[in-house]
Amino acid sequence: MSDSGIRTYVLRQGRITEAQQRAFEGEGRRFLVDFDGKALSWPDLFGNDGPVVMEIGFGMGLATWRIAEAKPEINFLGVEVHKPGVGRLLTDLVGKGIGNVRILNHDAVEAMEKSVPAASLAGIHLFYPDPWPKKRHHKRRLVRPGLAELMASRLRSAGYLYFVTDIEDYAHAALELLSSTEGLHNKYDGFAEAQRWRPETKFEARAEAEGRSRWELFFERS
Repeated sequence: MSDSGIRTYVLRQGRITEAQQRAFEGEGRRFLVDFDGKALSWPDLFGNDGPVVMEIGFGMGLATWRIAEAKPEINFLGVEVHKPGVGRLLTDLVGKGIGNVRILNHDAVEAMEKSVPAASLAGIHLFYPDPWPKKRHHKRRLVRPGLAELMASRLRSAGYLYFVTDIEDYAHAALELLSSTEGLHNKYDGFAEAQRWRPETKFEARAEAEGRSRWELFFERS
């Protein structure tokens, strides 16, 4: 927990399957990154000099491994606090032989502050973050004053921030905030078109079936 002690998540109870536990303890261990409060070295972590994209809150990791599998030339750092989701992604990475992903099972804000070097990321993915719909809880959102500037500072020149939500008021608030964040500029005139390389998740399909629209933003570091 960081950013003045405000959590951006609530830890939910979830069962770790036997396969996921084996992934944590066995072959999947190589994908896990221990948080020690020190800045990470991407070449040391991934074994190459490829660009690094950070995904904040990957859930069960379906979009994470699909994008990583389709883009083997890019390194992906997934950050997620919920252990069952981490276990599921570990299982998929091992089973599918995907090697360009590393995982931090830690608070994303503290990870950005302490583990991610400034101006080092080629991109940040923020897909369907917790909307904290009640107004008094908006201070817990990941796209809020302070954190927007932090994310912008971690992007290298021409790096991008890709945000997707199904909550209209969150989308408009994020558009206004990111548009006023120093160092970022909107690639589109308002909301972005859907990026074809981003796979649809089960959550997204359910949201659309329930009549909730998708709102996307794609900002770049100038």
